Amino acid sequence: MEIRIITTGGTIDKVYFDALSQFQVGTPEIANMLREANVGFTFVVEPLMQKDSLEMTDEDRQRLYDAVRRSPQNRILVTHGTDTMLDSAEKLSTITDKTIVFTGSLQPARLRSTDAIFNVGFAAAAVQLLPPGAYVAMNGQIFKPGEARKNRARNRFEPL
Repeated sequence: MEIRIITTGGTIDKVYFDALSQFQVGTPEIANMLREANVGFTFVVEPLMQKDSLEMTDEDRQRLYDAVRRSPQNRILVTHGTDTMLDSAEKLSTITDKTIVFTGSLQPARLRSTDAIFNVGFAAAAVQLLPPGAYVAMNGQIFKPGEARKNRARNRFEPL
């Protein structure tokens, strides 16, 4: 089984620039994370965009939709910013012949203390096991679009 990984940016790929004193979306980290974990499945990474999810537009979501539709793989893992991840998952929920799992992180993958490694591992397992549909894998839970929310105060995703 080969998994297609589509990266869109978000905190998971953010890099700290000292000169700017802020984070900016950098190159995707997921391939490095999976190689370091010595995973036993094959994967292809498609860097689609490098955006903070708050900057994603309807056109960006359509690009993501089109990339998933044209993918030869039926198992798709999407890394995405957490602020609008549920919106993008909702857009892709009309694709019923592929298993699509969204994940991201609340801390950049490049930091020592991050939820990215756990979330990516959890999403990698989920995309291999779940039936076709769109899902969000965050904080050790699987959510269907429209059935979850990001709780900013608790810094986690939870059911509605």
